[in-house]
Amino acid sequence: MVTLMRLLQILLIPLLLISLSVQAADIQVSVDRNPIYLNDSFQLIFTASEEPDGNPDFSPLQENFEYLDQQHSSNVSWVNGQSSRSEKWVVSLLAKQAGELLIPPISFGRDLSKPLHLNVTANQSTPQSNDDMFLDVTATPDKPYVQSQVLYTLRFFRRLQIIQAKLEEPQLKDAVVEKLGEDSTYTTQINGVDYAVTERKYAIFPQQSGSVTIAPLNLSAEVVSSHRPQFNGFFNQQTSETRRIVSKAITLNVQPVPESFKPAAWLSAESLEISDDWSAQTLQTKVGEPLTRTLKLVAKGSTVGQLPELLAATPIDGLKSYPDQPVLKEDKQSDGLTAIREEKIAFIPSKPGDFALPPIEISWFNTKTQQIETARLPAVTIKAVANAELANQTMPTPSVSQSVPNQINSIQAADVDDVRIWQAVSALLALGWLLTVILFFYRHERSLSVPEKKIRQAAPQTISDADLKSACLENDPQLAKQVLLQWGKTEFSADSLAEIAKYCPTPLAAEIEGLNQYLYSEQTSIWQGKLLWETFNARVKPQGKPPEQDTGLEPLYKL
Repeated sequence: MVTLMRLLQILLIPLLLISLSVQAADIQVSVDRNPIYLNDSFQLIFTASEEPDGNPDFSPLQENFEYLDQQHSSNVSWVNGQSSRSEKWVVSLLAKQAGELLIPPISFGRDLSKPLHLNVTANQSTPQSNDDMFLDVTATPDKPYVQSQVLYTLRFFRRLQIIQAKLEEPQLKDAVVEKLGEDSTYTTQINGVDYAVTERKYAIFPQQSGSVTIAPLNLSAEVVSSHRPQFNGFFNQQTSETRRIVSKAITLNVQPVPESFKPAAWLSAESLEISDDWSAQTLQTKVGEPLTRTLKLVAKGSTVGQLPELLAATPIDGLKSYPDQPVLKEDKQSDGLTAIREEKIAFIPSKPGDFALPPIEISWFNTKTQQIETARLPAVTIKAVANAELANQTMPTPSVSQSVPNQINSIQAADVDDVRIWQAVSALLALGWLLTVILFFYRHERSLSVPEKKIRQAAPQTISDADLKSACLENDPQLAKQVLLQWGKTEFSADSLAEIAKYCPTPLAAEIEGLNQYLYSEQTSIWQGKLLWETFNARVKPQGKPPEQDTGLEPLYKL
């Protein structure tokens, strides 16, 4: 037996190594900013979460870009006993022409990065009187709608050695100003003169219509002086001088809300998407058990303060709703601000049946097309079944067309071979581990004596009042739930807290419902179980099954 297990392990180890080798590495590609100006250098960044199949081949970039420099770094970290690895390549490039250029897929052995589109525009900045350093600022669009995004870009040009610099923040009355990402530094050439450039971007959201002005920005810099010290010597230190430069002011003509926009809540964005996800894709649950819906709204060119609520408080007979607090996030990238609102709601039916949820519609103004659009989720019906009915149902078998994405048609021949190898290896691994588990339990069963087996098989699964008392007095809601579920299944053949409460007197039923409410809500305090134990200990056993009632709980938190 031992020899057989060792043989299985010897066979499994090389198979496991082969399976790891056929998995393709996921290589992400990004740029430090987009768009860029012609004659400006930029950084192309490749990131992999594991070591790729081979070294990168950057030769396809030479068609549209001039190669300047390359850096490679690796990082391995351990968090909670789990190791993670990252590989990064940073390539400095210079565009050869203006327009929308394609960064093609780069091969890392058999692994490929994804393509990326880059916008290259003509450089409109020119030095002011051949200054050694100057500021250039732009704002687009210059005629935004109220509460719409304006991208404010500041670029600091210099051909001097800077020791340190201090820059003011943009000042604009009645506006929301957000800094976007990290500063980017690169080089450019203007009229044959090389300049170092530091670029910083802001997202500005004017809150009132009319003409508004972004005040000039002041920059103070300490630069290395070109003057020699009066006395030359070995101990002479490098001298510096302070210079100050000022940018130009920019005036915006902010447009009011269009008259054609009829909804009460004004929402403008460059793009907007709404989606939902369910805890059970079948949209089916048991009576008294939760079914959770997650709604997500993503708006590019908006702030989270502009996003509307997604969940309407529409009462539905026999269906209680328990919304959580919304999750609000803002993603600040170089191309603008993206606002994200996520809401979760748990639906708990108190009786069997079909429950129709209304559609969700959000009207918004597209700042790119200047059109009013509507994002919509269709109406959906969820089904609640009795426990016995759900147990007798068979789960549907998913079709091949549902489980395999349409992208399979685009897999190349080499990738298909890898997939087949992986499938075969997975099957062998599963078979090997199954045999190992069977052998383990076989040996374990033989090692047990006959009296031990009888004792183990005869041990009943019972609970006592002391179990619930311990859980309640220790304020452990999960343990209390498990004890009550075992008690309810033994006493009433009920397998949910909501159904158990129907068989209990009013004080105990209220405490069980309170526990159920706590478990399926945003938990911000410690559950107190003393009163549940006292009402349980003082209970009077009910006679017969009470009539079915709507015993759903009211929401803890309303939006």
